[in-house]
Amino acid sequence: MRFLDNLKLGIKLPLMLVAIALDLALGWPAALFARIGHPVTWLGRLIAGLEGRLNHGANQRLRGVATALIVIAAAALPAAVVQMLLPEGWARIVIGGILAWPLVALRSMHDHVADVARPLSAGDLAAARHAVSMIVGRDPAQLDEAGVARAALESLAENSSDGIIAPLFWGVVAGLPGIAAYKAINTLDSMIGHRNARYEHFGWASARIDDLVNLLPARLTGVLFSAAAGRGAARALGVMARDARAHRSPNAGWPEAALAGALNIRLSGPRIYGDRVADEPWLNGGAADPAPQDLARGLGLYARAMALAVGLIGLTAWMGA
Repeated sequence: MRFLDNLKLGIKLPLMLVAIALDLALGWPAALFARIGHPVTWLGRLIAGLEGRLNHGANQRLRGVATALIVIAAAALPAAVVQMLLPEGWARIVIGGILAWPLVALRSMHDHVADVARPLSAGDLAAARHAVSMIVGRDPAQLDEAGVARAALESLAENSSDGIIAPLFWGVVAGLPGIAAYKAINTLDSMIGHRNARYEHFGWASARIDDLVNLLPARLTGVLFSAAAGRGAARALGVMARDARAHRSPNAGWPEAALAGALNIRLSGPRIYGDRVADEPWLNGGAADPAPQDLARGLGLYARAMALAVGLIGLTAWMGA
């Protein structure tokens, strides 16, 4: 019964609000990172160790399934135990929120894109390329001004779902074990969920699980971007409905298409990864390429969409109080 009590919606909603407030106020301080790292880096070391031991020989897909299950369990089970042991009342909410704090990333997402926007707006393409290389996988040396802006906005859209809405969604659904399990799944996908010779089979399970847990959050993020677009809401919804399924990812296309429609720019399209050219379709292909000032517009839309999400959590918590 204690476990079921800890899963009550009325506890999880304010717990997420505490995590959001701490993230907005503090981010993840560099001094704290230098001292203890970050939960994602801890998960990364576990994944790297398992991959080094298991990603060879026969039955690579089965070994990858085992890796995914071990990592998810390593994150979710301790979080479930901690949640069961939390004290009653406000102490449970505050302590739980502190523990969930590093698993949401509203502030860092904004800061990473702002780091691209500043030099790009100042005409410093080299600095903008360097800044965008911190958040995308494509070769920044091949990107012109529009390409840098496009890459940063695509990262903003996709990571608003993966780094903010999805963790909050699963935190609201299942509390600390939910948000911890999601972060493990997302880290697995980012490290081994790639379609290449090394990870095609070993990372299969990680990629498929990540697709599944992001189905609802990605679409919710697209709706939030559309709702935050004001007069552009109808266009954002229309572009999302028309173009999202054309994206290479079953989920990333939804927030990216909504952002493209909201700002009336085109996103996605052909891009270069190393020595490979990916001939991707455009999202909102009839619109113009993004300009440097569109990064500031995108950050404004992001702030409004995330404020809507926080407001929805707060309103639901208040109504259930």
